[in-house]
Amino acid sequence: MTKLSSLLSGIIFGLGLTISGMVNPQKVLGFLNIFGDWDPSLMFVMVGAIIIFSPLHFTFKRKSRPFFAQSFIIPSKKDIDKSLILGAILFGIGWGLVGLCPGPAISAISFLNINVYIFVLFMFIGFYLGNLLLLKK
Repeated sequence: MTKLSSLLSGIIFGLGLTISGMVNPQKVLGFLNIFGDWDPSLMFVMVGAIIIFSPLHFTFKRKSRPFFAQSFIIPSKKDIDKSLILGAILFGIGWGLVGLCPGPAISAISFLNINVYIFVLFMFIGFYLGNLLLLKK
């Protein structure tokens, strides 16, 4: 049941990203271009998501366990270190240059755009290299 609920959640997430325009790099870059021809429409998507998610988060956080898993997986690491800062910088640079981040990029694969395929390929290469560097520590 966990795999089925994960699949269903991923499909709903991908549909939401597609309907909202988050898989369109030009839409995202228009939102990030605050000094040019700014497109604020994605701000409404984010606010809508926060309004729906917030009460559900506090409701489900009080439960002893999730519906389809044995326990909640909560990160134990809470400090801000060099790896977190470097990762955030790389994420922001990639998002700002290309207009895609991992979730929307995976959803955008279905549009058969070669630029998305190249982005996803290099994204996975980056994941691999990042893990390789972390293992050397």
